Amino acid sequence: MNLSSAMRRPWLLGAVGVGLLANGLPAQTPTAQQRALGVETRNFDTSVRPQDDFYRYVNGGWLKNTQIPADRSSYGSFIELRDKSEAALRTIIEEAAASPVKRPGSDLQKVGDFYLSYMDTARIEAAGMEPLRKELKQISALSNKRELTELFADLQQIGVQTPFSFFIGQDQKQADRYIAYVSQSGLGLPDRDYYLKQEPKLMEARTAYLRYIETLLRQAGEKDPAGAAKAILALETSLAEKHWDRAKNRDRELTYNRKSVAELEALTPGFAWAKFLDASNATKTPAVVVRQPDYLQAMNRTLQQTPLPVLKQYLTFKLLDSYAPVLSRPFAEAQFAFRGRTLQGLQEQRPRWKRGVGAVEGALGEVAGRMYVERHFQAEQKARMQTLVDNLVAAFREGINELEWMSPETKAQAQAKLAGFNVKIGYPDKWREYAKLEVRPDDAVGNAKRANEFGYRRMVDRLGKPIDRTEWGMTPQTVNAYYSSTMNEIVFPAAILQPPFFDPNADDAVNYGAIGAVIGHEISHGFDDQGRRSDASGNLRDWWTTADNQAFQQRANALVAQYGAYSPLEGLNINGQLTLGENIGDLSGLAVAYKAYKRSLGGKPAPVINGFTGDQRFFLGWGQIWRGVYREAALRQQLMTDSHSPGEYRVNAVLRNMPEFYAAFGVKPGDKMYLPPGNRVKIW
Repeated sequence: MNLSSAMRRPWLLGAVGVGLLANGLPAQTPTAQQRALGVETRNFDTSVRPQDDFYRYVNGGWLKNTQIPADRSSYGSFIELRDKSEAALRTIIEEAAASPVKRPGSDLQKVGDFYLSYMDTARIEAAGMEPLRKELKQISALSNKRELTELFADLQQIGVQTPFSFFIGQDQKQADRYIAYVSQSGLGLPDRDYYLKQEPKLMEARTAYLRYIETLLRQAGEKDPAGAAKAILALETSLAEKHWDRAKNRDRELTYNRKSVAELEALTPGFAWAKFLDASNATKTPAVVVRQPDYLQAMNRTLQQTPLPVLKQYLTFKLLDSYAPVLSRPFAEAQFAFRGRTLQGLQEQRPRWKRGVGAVEGALGEVAGRMYVERHFQAEQKARMQTLVDNLVAAFREGINELEWMSPETKAQAQAKLAGFNVKIGYPDKWREYAKLEVRPDDAVGNAKRANEFGYRRMVDRLGKPIDRTEWGMTPQTVNAYYSSTMNEIVFPAAILQPPFFDPNADDAVNYGAIGAVIGHEISHGFDDQGRRSDASGNLRDWWTTADNQAFQQRANALVAQYGAYSPLEGLNINGQLTLGENIGDLSGLAVAYKAYKRSLGGKPAPVINGFTGDQRFFLGWGQIWRGVYREAALRQQLMTDSHSPGEYRVNAVLRNMPEFYAAFGVKPGDKMYLPPGNRVKIW
């Protein structure tokens, strides 16, 4: 699971709090050794006591002085680094585009010409919908519903949404092979609740969605675009009614339902899965894992009951929606008005160059990533990061042994899983090959289609082959990190290894509280409520005793209740069950990072720097990486759809459970950060 929300993607000195002044500022004592503080004190709000609201104490000044850019739905430390990464990539990509020597088929040619095609707005405007004429005719020629099977396969290969998604991944119960997965899909709104709930904001979103569908279909020449839009919304509402909610979809056991092709066809009579797999070039799959069987049955009934003309309108809209960014201005502007302005509260469309850089990254991510690494990543960063990881793993190992609630049998299994962790830092050892991807400087839509087809072919070609353990799920220029349960590995791209997450000039305390906690977060995902269900080999397998499972669940339930009580928007609380995995990652990650920091001191006292003790700097490092501001529409969407809690709660809610924080800042009964000891949660 990745560290942040969206694509996405992803811790004593005894009485150290005794020197606090009444307003929460640390006493100014001489430093034992001068080192970089690594904390941006200009962002503090010293009118707030850290014992009452640590998040605002650390970030309040920044919150007061920061405006969300007009083309952003939120802003914070992650996006600050993404902007930096984006600017670096712009230089690389525009140099490639301007290069007078671009050997045909070379990486330089592909990157430069993909960008040139996206930026050639005159040609895009002149082309109109002509680049999609083949697909539009294919949809129009649909003569019966039996033909949907192959049409869905064709559309999915070029990145067009259909009522179900199809992909190839590691088999969760036999992680040494690849297998096909089928999952619910088909909705143009962010979540099922946007269709089903009668809340005013969601009803407004539905009305705006109707206008958006109508606008695209009118541009495509639909005779009754308003009527078609209503029919499409009704179709999607029917699908939404049977969609599993996001919390249920996190359950790895419930969503693992392996079927033979014959069993799959029996589940959905009338839909020829054998023909679909053949058209999808996926006949080598050993079986198909259906994530939501009852949804698939309901989808099949909906397809049978929906008139063929409506299905054609639906697929026409999905095609146009998928390619709106590279179509003429009316399509791109209509998409921004709905997906940007309405759903996320954006005030302006992102500049064309930023969208162009994003398009190149989406199509040629590792090519651009290799160029980025050559200029912006140093070997020393990787070496120091490896040291941090080793120390965090050692601390987690100690932590497992110290758990008073876990039996020796389960501890042995947990230790085996931890020992099997693989670690990837910075960039891939083996870069992805793009030789078969054709890129033209004058064909924006064609480039996008060919890039989607290329990615799809690469995915299905894995069937029947050994697991590629060199593969990365994120590009090096991504500001995030992740844990893979089937690979049993933690991955840290190059771009996150920068301040405020990782500062090579800063004191270790801050780095352990920031990137150390990020490392701990990803390690902890291997042992969160879902990650703990997989073993050292990446297989979904129950390795817990009944008593240990009950003890874990009791602690997890307490964390669900804690977060479920927080209400970032009036009338809308955090979904404690949906965010449970990420909350466990934060809580356990910070706890193990703290243990690793103390180990790193080798028994020596930490120096005081700028009046802050080592423990205080550790927690300040954690607090400052989660600074962020949100537009209301974006925050609403995050609370309804994202497995990550908003930044404020990733700081305060975690710290309220950590006795070490209480000691560091002198938190006492009556302080707002205080939780009675019996209410605090500790899992790992």
